Amino acid sequence: MSDNAEIFWKATVDELKNGFKYDKATDGFICLFCCKSFIRGIIYSEDGIFYEAERFARVHVEKEHGSVFDCLLNMDRKLTGLTEVQKNLMDLFYKGYSDAEIVKKLGGGSTSTIRNHRFILREKEKQAKLFLVMMELLRARHMQEENVPAIHRTAVMVDERYDMTAEENDKILETYFQKGLDGPMSTFPKKEKRKVAVLRHIAGRFSREARYTEKEVNEIIKTAYPDYATIRRYLVEYGFLDRKKDGSSYWVKV
Repeated sequence: MSDNAEIFWKATVDELKNGFKYDKATDGFICLFCCKSFIRGIIYSEDGIFYEAERFARVHVEKEHGSVFDCLLNMDRKLTGLTEVQKNLMDLFYKGYSDAEIVKKLGGGSTSTIRNHRFILREKEKQAKLFLVMMELLRARHMQEENVPAIHRTAVMVDERYDMTAEENDKILETYFQKGLDGPMSTFPKKEKRKVAVLRHIAGRFSREARYTEKEVNEIIKTAYPDYATIRRYLVEYGFLDRKKDGSSYWVKV
């Protein structure tokens, strides 16, 4: 889990439910549990059956990792917040056992106790929803009060990478564009927040009204950094640029 923790925690709820997510950078689907990737346009085979990439990603998750529910349920308690009793009961609930059947499986207790556990889990779900909303509001409030640069509407994933003040953003640009904001970048940052700042700045060199060939995109990026392939990939991955599947046309994503 440690090797792919970043991609796992940046996945949406729906992506976590699937066990895989679409990766714009590779135009493929990546498993959230082992990071194995399946590229669109390639046909995959399993037991004599042929699959397109998305369907095969689902087959892979089911075959290699079992059900997504089990994978998530068996994660460390510090991640799920579930006690062993709650995990065992959720497993039985998921398998469709009735309250009376669960009492027999556990060898004791009462149906009223099982019903109470169901109630507690539903309350936990409500609390989780409210907590997520409050955290989103808290983040939005903080960013507004700290004069944070606007997040582009097409950002693929809004998280702590975007949590910076205008002053922080300016300092990052000064650090990496030492010859001036219209000049080249000295080096490409490794930290995510800094990547967002410099990519947002580079994206500003493209016109919102224009359509670009890949060669034209490369030439514009070269004014900022020689490794145009890396920057081009990140601009697409972070939602600043979009492109046709065959890479024949690029444009500013708005």
